[in-house]
Amino acid sequence: MTLEIHGTVAAGFEPVRDEFAAFVATERPDYEGQLCAYVHGRRVVDLWAGDGVDADSLYGVFSSTKGAAHLVAALLVQEGTLELDRKVTYYWPEFASEGKGALTLRDLLAHRAGVVGTDSGFSRQELADDRQIAERLADQRPFWRPGTAFGYHALVIGALSGEVVRRATGRTLQEVYEERVRAPYGLDFFLGLPGAHEARFRSTQAMAPTDEQRALLDSLPSGPHTLAAVAFNRHAAEPTDLETLPNDPLVRAKGPASVGGVASARGLAGMYAAAISEVGGKVPLLKDDTAAEFGQFHSVGYDLVARAHKSYGLGFQATADTWYPTLGVGAFGHSGAAGSQGFADPRSGVAYGYTRRRFAFPGGAAVENERFVAAVRMAAPTVG
Repeated sequence: MTLEIHGTVAAGFEPVRDEFAAFVATERPDYEGQLCAYVHGRRVVDLWAGDGVDADSLYGVFSSTKGAAHLVAALLVQEGTLELDRKVTYYWPEFASEGKGALTLRDLLAHRAGVVGTDSGFSRQELADDRQIAERLADQRPFWRPGTAFGYHALVIGALSGEVVRRATGRTLQEVYEERVRAPYGLDFFLGLPGAHEARFRSTQAMAPTDEQRALLDSLPSGPHTLAAVAFNRHAAEPTDLETLPNDPLVRAKGPASVGGVASARGLAGMYAAAISEVGGKVPLLKDDTAAEFGQFHSVGYDLVARAHKSYGLGFQATADTWYPTLGVGAFGHSGAAGSQGFADPRSGVAYGYTRRRFAFPGGAAVENERFVAAVRMAAPTVG
């Protein structure tokens, strides 16, 4: 059975629809996904496929949440509320414990703090609450000397950034995001899903690897005391099952700023469009200099947690180097473990969002994004 493709594309973007349809035709019959893109603030791709899904369906977007969190940080830096080269302890004195006192906000946002988790791990209730995470991390001894190396702070970077935001503004990061970003643009990208929208949520489905893929996953090095285990809370008394994290109503309701966001592809792409382009008569949220600062390479090379080459800006992934070389230098965004992707490419004006329901193999940005992004980027010059 071939799933029907719904939605629209602007003139010149028909190849994106063709690429989406070609991919969907090879997927499982239960595939659900959404694809959306803007160019210079104009929505040019708005597609979805799957039984029961529509453009308004909402999905757990895991680490794509970090993009929303760090758009807030960028706005506060832009207006002078936060300063990147101040020590974190200027805002959050308790963070100085265990040798972390010299760390700057810039290094914290670039995954250089060294506190990817705690020695004993977090409970599910703690992982849903950024305040509890931050309180635990303030007392945690770093796993490497802060500022000397970097590693993906997978489940905690939003709590670290969020505590700085709370100390500087008196508001939670989620509250600032709601007031400054989500509500003004009517974005379907929530950090804390209101009960009124629960019926639109589509629970994340577990990965369904082939036998070969399962063998590859089983062959990967693992251990209860590795940095990866600490960063993904697999060493805790209640090890985190990442695949089901957004299916917990408490996680959805609290919207932890590292992994708890709920969004549609429209919401992802719309947020990044608003960041770099005029949307709805509003000026871009970010000035060119701010977008360039947050998209600039800050941590590039060997990621101690991922054990692989990675590239980060400030809170964002450096999307061109990490995932899509067809994008311009300075493209910034963030992928999510189940396969979601969102980014802005200021040089081309492209803003992109993709969601899917079933957790993708092997985790992180789903491989189909490579095809979709290339098709969007090729079509983008046709739009003035």
